[in-house]
Amino acid sequence: MPTAITCVYYIEVLSSWCHWAEPAWVELRERYASRVDFQWRVALMRPEAFPVSASQCDWFYQRSGAHVESPYRLNSGWFEADRAGHYEAPNWVAEAGRDFLGDADERIRLALSEAAMRAGRKVGDLATSVEIAASATDLDPVKLRTAADSDAVRERVAASTQRFFDHQLDQRPSFIIESEIGDKAIFSGLWKSDPLMSILDSILDDHARQTAHAKQFGGPPTV
Repeated sequence: MPTAITCVYYIEVLSSWCHWAEPAWVELRERYASRVDFQWRVALMRPEAFPVSASQCDWFYQRSGAHVESPYRLNSGWFEADRAGHYEAPNWVAEAGRDFLGDADERIRLALSEAAMRAGRKVGDLATSVEIAASATDLDPVKLRTAADSDAVRERVAASTQRFFDHQLDQRPSFIIESEIGDKAIFSGLWKSDPLMSILDSILDDHARQTAHAKQFGGPPTV
């Protein structure tokens, strides 16, 4: 996989807008598979960013479903008032999956998102999230839970979340596209592929032109 251009997708397992953005993410990866290094990273939502009730969650789901013209409405069954916005568990499990499946495999985070927002599973419970992930991948649930409970995984999630906030972002999905020649574009809150494809085409063209120039004329004079 080339590393000249990267596209990092910041997600939260329970972000409904990440759910709606998944078709765009698939389209991007398929279209630019041989030219862009695609990565996903967890960016935890702050507890206060979660709905305060199932009815409030349902209102948001009705709005977003209408906005994207979805044939189905998302399920608020995952909501638990007693958690007070703490749903780190499914994100820890998704991150732990990297230790067994590698960085490119997204089955766990997608399975957890589907289980929560389509089936209403209470993924805020670590055991439930592990069960869903193990079922989706045939991983050993004991080993997966141990990894999800580890300091290493929680530190990785904290670090990727902090990188997200360091860019002064607060919406998921967010996409950060960078090239080795210094081009950089940040999209926050978008769920369609068109603007992302437009900037990727532009950055790829920029990189190709600069590479061709360097091949013909070499680097800049040193004096």
